[in-house]
Amino acid sequence: MKIVFLLHNAYAVGGTVRTTLNLAAALVEHGGHDVEIVSMSRHREKPRFAVDPRITLVPLVDTRAGGADAREPGYGQPSRDFPAAEKRYKQYTLLHDQRVRAYLEDRCAADVVVGTRPGINVYLALWGPRQALRIGQEHLRHDAHNKKLRATLARHYRQLDALVTMTEADADVYRSRMALPGVRVLAVPNIVPPAAGPPSDGTTKIIAAAGRLAPGKRYDLLLEAFAAVAAKEPEWELRIYGGGPQEPHLRALVGGLGLTGRARLMGTVSPIEPEFAKASVVVSASDAESFGMTLVEAMRCGVPVVSTDAPLGPAEIVTDGVDGWLVPVGDARALAEAMAELIEDPVTRKGMAAAALASARRFDPAPIVARYDSLFTELRASRRRRAWQRFRARTANWARRKARSVRRARPGGPGGTPHDRRRSRTHGAAQPGSS
Repeated sequence: MKIVFLLHNAYAVGGTVRTTLNLAAALVEHGGHDVEIVSMSRHREKPRFAVDPRITLVPLVDTRAGGADAREPGYGQPSRDFPAAEKRYKQYTLLHDQRVRAYLEDRCAADVVVGTRPGINVYLALWGPRQALRIGQEHLRHDAHNKKLRATLARHYRQLDALVTMTEADADVYRSRMALPGVRVLAVPNIVPPAAGPPSDGTTKIIAAAGRLAPGKRYDLLLEAFAAVAAKEPEWELRIYGGGPQEPHLRALVGGLGLTGRARLMGTVSPIEPEFAKASVVVSASDAESFGMTLVEAMRCGVPVVSTDAPLGPAEIVTDGVDGWLVPVGDARALAEAMAELIEDPVTRKGMAAAALASARRFDPAPIVARYDSLFTELRASRRRRAWQRFRARTANWARRKARSVRRARPGGPGGTPHDRRRSRTHGAAQPGSS
């Protein structure tokens, strides 16, 4: 089967890039599929992540300085089809619209096409080949999208065959808040391959965290919690891996909390697993997580995790008290207490580490590929039924709009003239002297 993934930028670093490459490689290895990744943009010569040589990589628009595409007329004009409410809108041009449409309508001979972010899913709904199954992936939470974008997606997602979220909780939100007749809405978690090296032995006095240094990740809260831990456990240190806009603020906070030399900003490191394997505890203090990739990566390294019980991913990854701890969002004291418990009780830490390593096997490539293969089979078998569901929904919507239009056009109705409404009230009331 030929499967095509539409990716924002396969040459960049990011969670969606990494998880898409993992899934693509697994579909080749375990499913025997022919896989192609189409990158909307290309900003450098080679991808930052390794791409399986069996996968074809197709860039559509070259955004490198001095590239030939910069001289194309459409390159300097904003996109007309990528949703303006999407966070990446400013990175899309009229040339992107033209290249994506030409690829999907004229060059794509896939059996399955998978979009990997909201705006790209809109492209897929507009121009995806009719013979192919069209599947949209949501790597962000429903509630992470603003109201305007959600309204746009609700219109376009009806043209898809399926919508795949990363968690069951998010799938439930889409089912309850976005009417998508004929669209299969389900959750399939990300693939997280086994770590290449040996697991942690749990003896180092290192706590680790990783992710983009952005406000929602709450590294300020983590540093506050670690300051309380560091006062009692002077030999332990915190290592934070990643880069982002909050780096200067966090460096200042490290100094302000008296954690210089104890809490370190390590920069971006890839792959992260060798660093997690050096730690005895991994922590996430996020306010929200669409999945929680770093939690699984840590568990793959045999490291127990402490995480805020953030919507939506952590509770579907961490079994509280078994392979890690879940604490309330925004609670620095609870975060500190959970870290301290693992530090002070090496027996509990060792037991949770073993449980984490076993639990992480849920994210092995083979079972995830099997779920996608099952989805493809189901979608092909249900095409006629789902088309009928869409037709019935469109007919019902048309009937409701028509009925509203008729009501508005009636004299005295919401759409009648003031004179019509006065006449209606006069004729409908009892007249003086009548009996």
